[in-house]
Order: sequence, then structure tokens, then C-alpha cells
Amino acid sequence: MPAKSKSQQMAAGAALSAKRGETKVSELQGASRSMYDSMSEQELEDMASTSRKGKPDHKSDD
Repeated sequence: MPAKSKSQQMAAGAALSAKRGETKVSELQGASRSMYDSMSEQELEDMASTSRKGKPDHKSDD
């Protein structure tokens, strides 16, 4: 599943980094923490690898 916004893609990257042991889980906050808890490494990789070009900064709720 591709990321729908730049912030979602960046949160997925932070969560993926923690899953791989590159950063501490205790450093995660908000969306990245919930992504870490609820998504597999493969799902995070798919979302984090989404290109940011043309994406809004934040996903709208419409």
C-alpha cells in the first residue's frame, strides 16, 4: 500500500528504521509508533519506498 502523503511516508520510514534496529523504538512518536506496532516490516517498506513527488504534505480527510 503506497503512502498517501509525505508525512505518512516519513512516519513509515521511521517505523521501518526501528523495526530493523537502526533506531530506538522509544524514539518513535505518534503515527510512526502505531505503524511500528501494527504493520509488518514488508508493509512498512512498501509504504516508505513510495515516491514523495506530487504528494501532499498531509492527507486530507475527504
